[in-house]
Amino acid sequence: MMTPAVLALSSLAASLYAILAPAAPDWAIVALPALLASLFLLGQAALRRKPAAKRWIVVDGSNVMHWKDNTPDLGTLARVVQLLGDQGFSPVVIFDANAGYLVNGRYQSGPALGRQIGLPGNQVTVVPRGTPADPVILARARALGARIVTNDRYRDWADDHPEIAIPGHLVRGGLRGPDISLDLRRA
Repeated sequence: MMTPAVLALSSLAASLYAILAPAAPDWAIVALPALLASLFLLGQAALRRKPAAKRWIVVDGSNVMHWKDNTPDLGTLARVVQLLGDQGFSPVVIFDANAGYLVNGRYQSGPALGRQIGLPGNQVTVVPRGTPADPVILARARALGARIVTNDRYRDWADDHPEIAIPGHLVRGGLRGPDISLDLRRA
């Protein structure tokens, strides 16, 4: 992207010189087409530029919201989500179907819970009633190549998801006084 930018600036300078200097009208024959070509190359380079890959991390929402006194609290979860964002992660939160009932006394969808924890609705999932969240969490983490924030050990799913035995794949955490503690180190 640097080369097209340098070419664009050089040909712009030459074009301005050709227009403003009465003794150099022949420069316009070369400078103006060069300016157009360099602007085209600059545009092409900008279109090819890939955005930085997201560092996904899956959060077991139903587990994390119980970190404060073992009582469901979306405030704790919101703080964890904020901390993960500050650390450069893009969190995806997955809840059991009863999460809304536990915190607000009624069913709530992913987007509704997402608004309460500061995430867009497409990054929050509430599994259907009767569906365990654990395999959904594990499958989403595998699909994204992501780690999981939880204190659950997922022992019932270890045969299908051997990656949970890799040190650092399950990110443990909790509250230490008023502070959130997450072990984000990789082993």
